[in-house]
Amino acid sequence: MVDHARAARLAKRITTIVASAIGSEIKDPRLAHVTITDCRVTGDLHDATVFYTVMGESVDAEPDVVGAAAGLAAATGALRSKVGAGTGVRFTPSLRFELDTVPDATRAMDELLARARAQDEMVARAAEEAKPAGDSDPYRHDGDSEADDSEADELHDPAVGLTGDERSSGEDRRG
Repeated sequence: MVDHARAARLAKRITTIVASAIGSEIKDPRLAHVTITDCRVTGDLHDATVFYTVMGESVDAEPDVVGAAAGLAAATGALRSKVGAGTGVRFTPSLRFELDTVPDATRAMDELLARARAQDEMVARAAEEAKPAGDSDPYRHDGDSEADDSEADELHDPAVGLTGDERSSGEDRRG
């Protein structure tokens, strides 16, 4: 039987232990800008996938993703020992580190939303300057003349187009 709640609790604990160890105990300079974002543990509690992101040294600097991956690979044994000591489970899960792509997907989504907003603004500006193709107000209002109403009534009168005899007898050609 798979206990998802237990796996979720263990994943949260592993996230905390690994993040704390990277921040204070593992002295690898390649891990200086690594942030642990999430952890997933299999149902049998034997394998854990730890997700991480890497920031650059400055806002404009490219992150050293390859260096961070190498630093995590080198520190995997020490981190697994810390997880085993910190969780107290019978079998310490193996750790696998995976670059978290959620921030990149979020950034791409933000760019798409910004483009959509710009397009919406262009359409709104074009709509402000647009003029109607026909009458500016094609709808009839209460103050319109009665002559227009009588013409419209003839168009919808089923008796229009019938001869005098057909009209008086109530027959129509449509049968």
